[in-house]
Order: sequence, then C-alpha cells, then structure tokens
Amino acid sequence: MANGEAGRPMIELSDDQIREVETLAAVLSTDDIADYFGVGRTTFYALMDRNPDISERYKRGRAKAKASISGGLIKKARAGDTTSQIFYLKTQCGWRETQHIDHSSTDGSMTPQTIERIIIDEAADPDA
Repeated sequence: MANGEAGRPMIELSDDQIREVETLAAVLSTDDIADYFGVGRTTFYALMDRNPDISERYKRGRAKAKASISGGLIKKARAGDTTSQIFYLKTQCGWRETQHIDHSSTDGSMTPQTIERIIIDEAADPDA
C-alpha cells in the first residue's frame, strides 16, 4: 500500500517545528521531544530517519548545550572551584579517589579473609 492510500497519514514536522528541535534538544531527550510534538518515540525516530535535517538539528542542539555547560564548568574550575576541578578530572581525565585499608592485624599477621580481599582488590586494579 503506497502513502496516501488507506491507513494513517504520514506524520511530518513543519519547518518551524524542525527548527524548534534544535532548541528543544538542549534540554529535552528524544522521548520528551516526541511528547512535546504529540507523537510516539518510534514515530519521532522515524521522522529523524526520513528527514536528516531533524536528526542534525537534534545533534546540534545537544552539542551546543554541552559546549555551553562545559564552558561554564571549565571557567569555574580555572577560577579555583575545587568541586568543578574534581568533577572535571573524574569525568574527563579518568581521575579517581581510592582508599587503601590496612588489613593486617595488630600482630602483623593477616587473616585468610584479608588475603582474599587483597587479591580481589589487586585483580580489580592491578596498578594499585
């Protein structure tokens, strides 16, 4: 059956709605944008597949939002905001905080459970 014969009409976004996708993408997920336009999630994905401009505008809107937020984060980190610095290091540089616990007993010996825990910890993080 070809388009326009029987069945539901094909949903399309207007030019204004397509431009609006870029603005919405800065703050909404694809599911939310589908809800905003009153269509199902799979319908919105089909719209993006049929019209690359919708997909490109969504990607551009997300990228612009990330650039804006990241710029603010970098500015705060460079200004000495420790929380921003730590967040940046953890998410962008693989930095992590580790805690080393001394598993030895007061007499210097280790229990079988302590030895097992050390082996597990070292297997999980060979650089520790």
